[in-house]
Amino acid sequence: MTIRSHSRAAQVAYQDLLRLHLDESASALIGSIEQRTRNGRIYLYDKFRIGTEMKSRYLGEGTPELVARLERAAALKAGAEERRATMARLARVLRAEGFTGTDRETGSLLLAFARAGVFRLGGTLVGTAAYALYQGELGVRFDAEELAQTGDIDFASFERLSVALGDRVEEEPGDILQALKFDPVPGLADRQVWKWRQSRGQAMVEFLTPAFGDERVKPLPALGISAQALNYLNFLIAEPIPAVALYRSGVLVQIPRPERFAIHKLIVADRRRDGPDRAKARKDRGQAAFLTELLAADRPDDLADAYRDALGRGPRWRQRIEASLSRMPATAEILRDLG
Repeated sequence: MTIRSHSRAAQVAYQDLLRLHLDESASALIGSIEQRTRNGRIYLYDKFRIGTEMKSRYLGEGTPELVARLERAAALKAGAEERRATMARLARVLRAEGFTGTDRETGSLLLAFARAGVFRLGGTLVGTAAYALYQGELGVRFDAEELAQTGDIDFASFERLSVALGDRVEEEPGDILQALKFDPVPGLADRQVWKWRQSRGQAMVEFLTPAFGDERVKPLPALGISAQALNYLNFLIAEPIPAVALYRSGVLVQIPRPERFAIHKLIVADRRRDGPDRAKARKDRGQAAFLTELLAADRPDDLADAYRDALGRGPRWRQRIEASLSRMPATAEILRDLG
């Protein structure tokens, strides 16, 4: 397997574009910063007044990076025009350097979701659409075959986080999807809607949430939708990272950490190996193999931590991972050598 890196100029341009998008997000601060603590974590809110009523808008977990950006909100707001011109220029640089852009349908959907607050409120892009964005995070080129879409665009979020945030999207994803010509696909059992199919195409948008034994449909109040609960998904979407999808001047989204994505794909591939999604299982193994080889060279400690974490979660986790690795001797050897 040959790993081809983007040029140093492209990698720097991507990191600059990501930084500017994060600055742009922080510059939207309206009022004062409010801290709320839940389960030992600090969450930040924009607290402001509309008429006689006080409002709170969720900003994100209180990391030092976000706090520092919010403290510079006034200066960031003043530099908006110059920043947006630079963002457009950097997007052009990335296209010229061979970064794979997001197609129009996916890009317009991600942009609408970002504007509505889906990613701000805990939504995480998963699946092949997320995998494609590792070109920026990891500075690597993907072949067209590796990025071939399955037709699915998947989003995931924690149910407990969605309930706890006390905030809500500005426009519900279901309304956005219908405006973009997607039709709801009701569940067979309870008629709850957690996926939409494109009216004049094959694309499918699905919402997912972690299950802890019971894989049923659950509500995500902050996002205004329902989601199909899946086991093992909690591992994938823990501690997500920001990323930029190359559409227009870029769209700020949230994706899983690459090392978690790689290990999770081993689990998913085994779940799919004997069912109707057998072809997807082969693709899962291919993505896991590519990321494992890359991360073993560039981020071995991160990969080792994720691998040990998954193995330590119980016998079913180990069985899934080992079953996939039995079909992937090269990947198995890489993971064994991590120690």
